[in-house]
Amino acid sequence: MKIDEIKAFDGRNIYSHKKCIKINVDLEGYSDIPTKEIKGFNEKLIEMIPQLKEHRCGIDEDGGFVKRLKEGTYLAHVCEHIIIALQNILGMEVSYGKAREIFGDKYYIIYQYIYKNTAVETGKVAVGLINSLIRDTAFDLESDLNLLKSILREEELGPSTLSIIKEVKKRNIPITKLGEGSMFQLGYGRNSKIMEATIDGNTKTVAVDIACDKLLTKELLYNQCLPVAEGGLVRNSLELLTKANRIEYPVVLKPRYGNQGKGVIVNIKNDKEAIRAYRSLSENFDNIIIEKNIFGKDYRVCVVDGEVVAVSQKIPPYVIGDGIRSVKQLIDQLNKDLRRGEGHEKPLTKIKVDEELKITILKKGYNLESVIRKGEKLILRETANLSTGGEAIDCTDDICEENIEMCKRAAKTIDLNICGIDVCCSDISKPIGKDGAIIEVNAAPGIRMHHYPSKGASRNVAGAIVDMMFKDTPKSTPIISVTGTNGKTTTTRLIAHVMSLAGYNVGMTTTGGIYINNKCVEKGDTTGYDSAKVILSSKEIDAAVLETARGGMIRRGLAYDLADVGVITNITEDHLGIDGIDTIEDLAYVKSLVAEAIKSKGYAVINADDPVSVTILNRIKSSIIMFSKDKYNPILINNIKQGGYGIYTHEGIIYVENQDQILPIVKVEDVMITLNGKLAYNVENAMAACAALVGLKVKYSTIRKGLISFYGDENCNPGRFNIYNVNGAKVILDYGHNIEGYKAVINGAKSMKHKRLVGIIGVPGDRTNSSTEYIGEISGESFDYIYIKEDMDKRGRKTGEIASILKKGVINSGFDKRKVEVILDEQEALRKAIDNAVIGDLIIIFFEKLEPLAKLVKEKVNTDKKQVAVTI
Repeated sequence: MKIDEIKAFDGRNIYSHKKCIKINVDLEGYSDIPTKEIKGFNEKLIEMIPQLKEHRCGIDEDGGFVKRLKEGTYLAHVCEHIIIALQNILGMEVSYGKAREIFGDKYYIIYQYIYKNTAVETGKVAVGLINSLIRDTAFDLESDLNLLKSILREEELGPSTLSIIKEVKKRNIPITKLGEGSMFQLGYGRNSKIMEATIDGNTKTVAVDIACDKLLTKELLYNQCLPVAEGGLVRNSLELLTKANRIEYPVVLKPRYGNQGKGVIVNIKNDKEAIRAYRSLSENFDNIIIEKNIFGKDYRVCVVDGEVVAVSQKIPPYVIGDGIRSVKQLIDQLNKDLRRGEGHEKPLTKIKVDEELKITILKKGYNLESVIRKGEKLILRETANLSTGGEAIDCTDDICEENIEMCKRAAKTIDLNICGIDVCCSDISKPIGKDGAIIEVNAAPGIRMHHYPSKGASRNVAGAIVDMMFKDTPKSTPIISVTGTNGKTTTTRLIAHVMSLAGYNVGMTTTGGIYINNKCVEKGDTTGYDSAKVILSSKEIDAAVLETARGGMIRRGLAYDLADVGVITNITEDHLGIDGIDTIEDLAYVKSLVAEAIKSKGYAVINADDPVSVTILNRIKSSIIMFSKDKYNPILINNIKQGGYGIYTHEGIIYVENQDQILPIVKVEDVMITLNGKLAYNVENAMAACAALVGLKVKYSTIRKGLISFYGDENCNPGRFNIYNVNGAKVILDYGHNIEGYKAVINGAKSMKHKRLVGIIGVPGDRTNSSTEYIGEISGESFDYIYIKEDMDKRGRKTGEIASILKKGVINSGFDKRKVEVILDEQEALRKAIDNAVIGDLIIIFFEKLEPLAKLVKEKVNTDKKQVAVTI
């Protein structure tokens, strides 16, 4: 078994609505061999991963997977289960997976993941394990698990970040990971917020810098008459002893710039200890400060948005003697607690045996091999930080009002919107007075001690942080996703146009480019994942209208989580035979993702006149808005009866209907892109856009205004039935590139006055031979003269290949061979068509690249070089 390809999907995709990995594998001759026929395979597998016994495997009973093994199952399926089991062993709660045949020995395996890099490597380990079982060779699973654990530690999020993400999800705010660290974007567009651990976008950089400087923090607090420990900077041994004797022993030495209690040496009792501590610190730190040692309990007070939201007492790590085991053995036993992990991965941190710990217990007359009397408590560190193995007790209900006000003033003094204030005093329930002090103010405070205290109530600090971040900001940015075979671009542009009139700053992706507030920031076919991300991450937009093409969905999935409205204009034959999409049913399955990924209170917009689109209705969980050219369409009527909306045309008017009312929106003849109703497909596109806007609750008056002010020209809708007058002939530039597109454009053109209908035809090289030939036949039946051209991007075809197939179709239709020319370059073909045109000709070119052709047309226009208004 070998891996051919690995692909990660960061969001909803055609395989799953979860984040998942897809690996394509080659079974190398084992596609028809069940594992029960491979000697010792099943037995050794279960022995190595006994957790597989718990897998139900689609059989609604315990041990379902083992049962399948005994009955006979195959390698790809087994690999899927191994991957899930290994992730579970690593502590990740995943359960979804599937394996499907591509052809022959080629399979793909889909499996859910939480951490991408770890999941990718887990897939590789699973394949290696399977190969070892097939070859009956040794496999060091423990070593590989340790490797996976190290990868997981590198990318695993800490409990503080995870707590915030959990609260964000509760509020249905979409989350986007930024980079490889712990930075996230919450929400989309201008309403989005940036978060990294417990620092948000409104946390002031200057305030963070102040908090990182312990000496400056002390000075600012002191200037506001807040209690701090007496002390200052020490630059040499003489200054150390001078200040130590002035403030009187015991004292504390610590780095001026430090965190997590690193380098803090407390309870220094005399000059000798002070010199020793100073020399030790000087080896690792340049700036050292001295403070009066404040005796009492260590408390952490968390302040969010100027309010105290949680208080914990920090307890240094300790062991209780049993008269039998050594200190080291007691520490090892303590570290077996499942709540303890490496670093910040779990509620508590494992106690690390280092020099600091050894020195601490040595002061008390012990070493690691010492056996402590039964019941005796031995403090392992002199500082009480969770990061070095400490614990926390919740005291939120105990803190007195005086201390609350003190901490609120401290947070305001440093100007931190989220901070952890370390207070040392005898009892937090009483005003701290002269015997207590504020020791530090921490930016980016860890909040796991408040969420997971060893004793007492859990405090939802993460919830307070998220509520603060979004208190003055909408949590949602409207997203409209548009897919289908034809009409996507026009519908997208029309929706964006009306949204702009409604007062939104709109971001839009189309086949023509990425637009922010009507300005193109990137030209090209921008209908995929990365283009949508540009819009969703832009701080300029408060609404996103995304043309979402099949290719992007197949390759990367959706760039957003859930849309407010998902539109499917129609589903007809296009791009078949590519990316495993061979049938119209396959294509409908891909397109349906847009209609499935919709908020519970959102809407799916479906074309009731399109039989293929109607087949996906059972996949849609949201409300549905149907549109139809026939008000009596039974599918549309049924949707209205079930509480949905219907958009339809009747007697030349577009109406919106639900159970409560029927309201006219606009006359079809007033919708500019329909050319007085002659372009039937643009009537459909107008209804699709209208339906989406109704779903967004845009005012009907604004919808009407938008529909009648959106023109079918190069400014509003470039490349979509743009008409130019060229010296008595008309030239139409259109992006029609498939069978239904050709039919729609040709039918629209036939409704216009003309002497001859001239076609300049071509299709992308990735169309099937049969569909290409059929387009040739359609052209032969419709045009009076034909030029055949090819795209510059051949998409795998040889030069002249597509043209040859098109010509075959044209000739098969009975077309006069003398009236068809092959001119592969589309600019040259258009130039010749214009040069040979007579007054009254109507020329249609189905283009690949719009700009060069538009430029050419303008050069050919009458002498004043200005476009003439079209009268139809």
